[in-house]
Amino acid sequence: MSSENKNTDDNNKKGNDKRLLLLLAIAALVFTVSLNYIIGRKSMSDVSEVKYSEFIEMLDEGRVEEVEFNNSIINFTLKEDEEGSSGVRKEYYTGYINNPELLQKLDDHNVTYDAPPNMTNPIVTFFVEFVLPLMFFYVAVMLIMRFAMRKMGGGFGKSNAKMYVEKETGVTFADVAGEEEAKESLREIVDFLHRPEKYTEIGAKLPRGALLVGPPGTGKTLLAKAVAGEAKVPFYSLSGSSFVEMFVGVGASRVRDLFKDALSNAPCIIFIDEIDAIGKSRENVLGGNDEREQTLNQLLSEMDGFDVTKGIVVIGATNRPEVLDEALLRPGRFDRRVVVDRPDLKGREDILKVHLKNVKTSDDLNLKQIALGTSGCSGADIANMVNEAALRAVREGRDRVIQDDLMEAIELVIAGKEKKDRIMTEKERKIVAYHEVGHALAIACQKNTQPVQKITIVPRTMGSLGYTMQMPEEERYLMTKDEMLDDITALLAGRGAEEIIFKNVTTGASNDIERATELARAMVTRFGMSETFDMMALEKENNMYLNGRTSRTCSDETGAKADAEVLDIIRKCHKKALDILNENIDALNKIAAFLIDEETISGEKFMEIFDEVKKERGQTKEDTINSNEDIKDTEAHNQ
Repeated sequence: MSSENKNTDDNNKKGNDKRLLLLLAIAALVFTVSLNYIIGRKSMSDVSEVKYSEFIEMLDEGRVEEVEFNNSIINFTLKEDEEGSSGVRKEYYTGYINNPELLQKLDDHNVTYDAPPNMTNPIVTFFVEFVLPLMFFYVAVMLIMRFAMRKMGGGFGKSNAKMYVEKETGVTFADVAGEEEAKESLREIVDFLHRPEKYTEIGAKLPRGALLVGPPGTGKTLLAKAVAGEAKVPFYSLSGSSFVEMFVGVGASRVRDLFKDALSNAPCIIFIDEIDAIGKSRENVLGGNDEREQTLNQLLSEMDGFDVTKGIVVIGATNRPEVLDEALLRPGRFDRRVVVDRPDLKGREDILKVHLKNVKTSDDLNLKQIALGTSGCSGADIANMVNEAALRAVREGRDRVIQDDLMEAIELVIAGKEKKDRIMTEKERKIVAYHEVGHALAIACQKNTQPVQKITIVPRTMGSLGYTMQMPEEERYLMTKDEMLDDITALLAGRGAEEIIFKNVTTGASNDIERATELARAMVTRFGMSETFDMMALEKENNMYLNGRTSRTCSDETGAKADAEVLDIIRKCHKKALDILNENIDALNKIAAFLIDEETISGEKFMEIFDEVKKERGQTKEDTINSNEDIKDTEAHNQ
């Protein structure tokens, strides 16, 4: 669509809006006049009109009983008229003439009357009594309509995008850490906006759009603002939901208005956050021509129509790329897909440095250890942890943030705040202690697990009565089958400790069972680690950047076989956990007793007690691990 056609459409739209306002105002005026006329006719239908001369004759004959002056009209009743069924006498009226002798005649014939009005110019009377109220009514209608249109979003189709300029964004690539690949992809767009001739000489064209995809909190909006800050161009920012209204056509008009404003301020950047609100796929939708579909069609048309040499770049952000319409994702609209994923180890260190830049800290901070403890966290999570650490330092009466503050902040974000007011019975504390030590022993006795960082039986606000925290020694991107089986064994060891010591089970292992089942199911249905199905995928991931939920892609019969294999994995790992704990029952009792007294022990103290027990039995940790390997080999041989 050419710019001339778009300008013509906008002018026609504005003209239509004005004509609509005028028609509504005229309709209100006609309605008011008609209503006044009907009311007047209704009120006069029961009153008889007589000539003024006839009124004077009736007055001279003494027939008039009561007179009422009503501006330019005289209402009166006669003595000979009887009251009707409604208890009211028939009324008459005539025109009022300013006759000085009239009042004297009324007094002479003992007629009751009220004070006569002061005669004014009829034109003035008409203006005051009729025209002026209509004018007030018209102005009130116009004000109400304008207010209603503003409430609908700045008028019919008026864009409500917020425009930021360079001094208001204040964000550059230096403020964005942990997303080097994403910044590299966007830095080229900035360079193109600064020096377009360098690219046009070789025949390259500016990308029309870039789509930022990734989990929530990874910095997609921050990256878009950084692009505008680096390019020093106007930055239009709005959400996809701001286009959609209850009136069909309003969203499409807002899209046209937005791109028209952007064209007048080019070069510029248009940022549409949560673009999936208007960009959802049109497949399998019953009925068409609705508001969302029209808005999407207009967006597709505008992204095709604007001239790339003008320097307009559209940046969209979403964490649900799988639901977007294919027409929106094709080259020529969003030419680039920039993945803004959760940061790796180095990225988390850089993010910590950015957020700690304005925080007073001690000189002995170990940022690598903190970064290892925040594996899987987004940039927003890390920013929250830094703020919680600063708040904790103030509560503790310090003027600087230390290592313990940051480590405690990690636990606060992951597990919640300590609930020291929750009082458990001695039996419950004992059960929780053995449960957590069971996890820790299974972790320590297997070689494919991450070391224990901390064990506590202090309840947390997230619902846990205690937990065992592990600290990775290095960043991992892959997991082997043996590592997943060892993790499942460690998860089931908490319930195993309850079975061995108390000969009973509790509800405390619900989360462990859920996580163990998820791991075992993923091994069978997604990771090709099944003995029955080889490398056949039985499930697919639906929302990879949100909750990671999966849907089954196999028949019910195959799904039943997969469930049976998942159960088999759970049973074998459960048995292995029981074997580990029975072999280390002395360590289980001693460490659990220490934990009951102290409530919290560190990973170092746990290993110290565990090593003491092993020395007393003349056995080392390596002997324990080898013994567990022998158990696993025997189980494999029996199979």
